[in-house]
Amino acid sequence: AFSGENMFINKYVSERDGGEIAISSRFLGSIQKIELQGGDSIILQKGAMLAYTEGIDRKVVFKSPMKGLFGGEGFIMQEVFGEGLLFMEVDGEIREYDLAPGEKMVLDTGHLLLMDKTCTMDIKSVGGVKNTLFGGEGIFNTTVTGPGKVVIQTSPINKLANSLRRFFPAGS
Repeated sequence: AFSGENMFINKYVSERDGGEIAISSRFLGSIQKIELQGGDSIILQKGAMLAYTEGIDRKVVFKSPMKGLFGGEGFIMQEVFGEGLLFMEVDGEIREYDLAPGEKMVLDTGHLLLMDKTCTMDIKSVGGVKNTLFGGEGIFNTTVTGPGKVVIQTSPINKLANSLRRFFPAGS
């Protein structure tokens, strides 16, 4: 529940050979499938997990509370590991990057979907009074440092909601 997922997990089993189970996301975007091998471990944004097969396990990961509160990625994330298939909800489309050791990627907050456990995440202020007051991008950015894979989402739902807010009458 801390990681933005339901406290209880439904288990679906096909009673016929070749049976299918359909899943859908809550928001326009896409569903991304990842196959984890035995030693794989990734860190997911909270709320990104949609479904997984047997053999996958997860646990809550706590990042620095101050960084999480101000950074937009949240200080409670999920570590997913094991062997099997993982299905994630993606806001918009995805872009994948492989970071070299020490290579950094600076992201607007909310865009980080997942990173390998070998990566580290930090929150940095945008800096500069002009950038902070007039930049329109917020006060903080998320910095991910390699080595490892980083996957970002192009259209986080919170960014869309903020963009649409100006089209609704005040108080609605």
